[in-house]
Parts: sequence; C-alpha cells; structure tokens
Amino acid sequence: MALTVLDAGVIIAILDSSDAHHTAGREAVTQARSRGEELAIPASAYAEVLVGPCRQGASAAAKVDEFLAALPARVEPATREVAATAAKLRAQHGAKLRLPDALVVATAMELRASLLLTTDGGWPSLPVPVRVVAGTAAP
Repeated sequence: MALTVLDAGVIIAILDSSDAHHTAGREAVTQARSRGEELAIPASAYAEVLVGPCRQGASAAAKVDEFLAALPARVEPATREVAATAAKLRAQHGAKLRLPDALVVATAMELRASLLLTTDGGWPSLPVPVRVVAGTAAP
C-alpha cells in the first residue's frame, strides 16, 4: 500500500481553520485517503504539531491525538537510520534544509513514501516526491 508522509505544517493547517493552508491541506489529505494511501507523521513533526496545544493544556493536546487517530495517521519514530539520513541531507543542502525538515524528509525516504505533503515551498530538490500544499491568504 502506498504511503503519504505529512509535514507538521499540513497538520497544523488542517487543525486551524483560519490558516491559509487549511482548505488545501484538507483536500490533499482527503485525496491521499481516497487513493487508499496510508498516512504517517514523523515523530519530529508530531512534536512540532503539539507545541501550541501543549501551551493550551492537556485537553488541547489530546484533541490532536484524537484528530490523528481519526485520519488515521500513525506517528513514525525517529530511528537511527532516519537520523543518519537526515544528517546527510542537512550536510548536502545546508541552510536550504533545516534539521527538523531534514528529519521529515529522511522519514519519508526511509519509509519509501510515495508522497510527502508540506506547506514549505522553500525546500531544495529532494530524492522523494514532494507536494507543496499551497494556501491562500485569509480575507
């Protein structure tokens, strides 16, 4: 079965209806699910998604887990292999690919994902299919 990896920005956008990427993010994830693809979120991106809700309290953080379970999207661990691949990507691309992003890309590579969804249009060319979920400015 094909696998789509979700970057934190996509999840954050879907959870926040005022986010410029909200509609496009929802549509991209719905399309992946309609193709029968599994969804995964790297542990590093999961942590990033939880920062804001954790500031709001345990119930807000629990809602993120409920949302991910309902998608369903599994959280993928940051393995030794993922870390080594991320380090190589970071060394290769320097400032064009920050370490948190390199961890997401490395997870997609190690899982042999068919697609990586992100809201970050500034990434360099990568050895994994990437789709930038484009948003529109809020009115």
